[in-house]
Amino acid sequence: MERKITKKVKVGSLEIGGNSPVTVQSMTNTDTRDVQATARQIHQLEEAGCDIVRLAIFDEDCIKSIKEIKSKTEIPLVADIHFDYKLAVDSIKEGIDKLRINPGNIGSEKGVREIVAAAKERLIPIRIGVNSGSIKKEFLHKYGNTPKAMVESALEQISILEKFGYEEIVISLKASNVNKTVEAYRFISKLIDYPLHLGVTEAGTSWSGTIKSSIGIGALLLEGIGDTLRVSLTADPVQEVRVGKEILKVLGLQKDSIEIISCPTCGRCNINLEKIVNEVESQIQDIKVPITIAVMGCVVNGPGEAKVADIGIAGGKGRVVLFKKGKTIGTYPQEEAVSRLISEIRRMTDNNESSCYNTSI
Repeated sequence: MERKITKKVKVGSLEIGGNSPVTVQSMTNTDTRDVQATARQIHQLEEAGCDIVRLAIFDEDCIKSIKEIKSKTEIPLVADIHFDYKLAVDSIKEGIDKLRINPGNIGSEKGVREIVAAAKERLIPIRIGVNSGSIKKEFLHKYGNTPKAMVESALEQISILEKFGYEEIVISLKASNVNKTVEAYRFISKLIDYPLHLGVTEAGTSWSGTIKSSIGIGALLLEGIGDTLRVSLTADPVQEVRVGKEILKVLGLQKDSIEIISCPTCGRCNINLEKIVNEVESQIQDIKVPITIAVMGCVVNGPGEAKVADIGIAGGKGRVVLFKKGKTIGTYPQEEAVSRLISEIRRMTDNNESSCYNTSI
């Protein structure tokens, strides 16, 4: 897919926009004032593949925690600020890598001016976050709660920052409704070149929220829209990261990733396919090379349909066939399926058999 090339901004050691890889973000749900708990969760998010983490900054005690949290972590950190411009200014002074604000609720242009002045000193990017629930009343009366109203709110807030000579900006336009979210991003993408932070806000539980987010974020990425994303779930933030990484993986936007191909269960299946797939998935989390693995239930959906896989197994009557690039290399009892497959995968990765890797990822 052809991505829209947007303005590039730097967040700590990472870049958002331009031709930079699409990054995955999440937000801690710990009390930011609890440094140990927050740092521990940040490490968990980083291990899951998170690129950028946001912190809720709501008082001066949160501000005091920023420097210590940064000393215990390496991932870029974002301060989530509402209403009090001083918290934004102080967050920058404490070394935060990015701000998330809504200029419209900061309270005055004087406050925004001071935020911009502090951000300019260190080139700290500012994300303008517009949600469908926080649209300016003027635009609600004029357009209703529509994508148009969201875009107009964002454009007005962009103009406030630009008025003070600042363009290190990232934009998000999130609604809990997928159609509204997609239309808003499509609309604003035609009008601005700032990088876009994608997400369906208040998407829901791990089950429904994953579906809504995958459809909304996936649709936009397929159109080349979007530079960074957060999957917003009522769940452990680590789950947000896993879903975000998977979205990028299936769209071919995640380099050095593993893809598992597995068929649906049916009456032809003579092995415990679900159990085997889950075991394989749990044992490959540490592998960081691009490889496609097939776990198929029968010979009908075996090496033939899984030719794109670098390696895989196909079930028989209590047995499995182990194959590489569609060619059988062994047959084993079902009990040995996972161990044989994992052993061969690790042998391949240890020996750097790059010719076996799926280069289409």
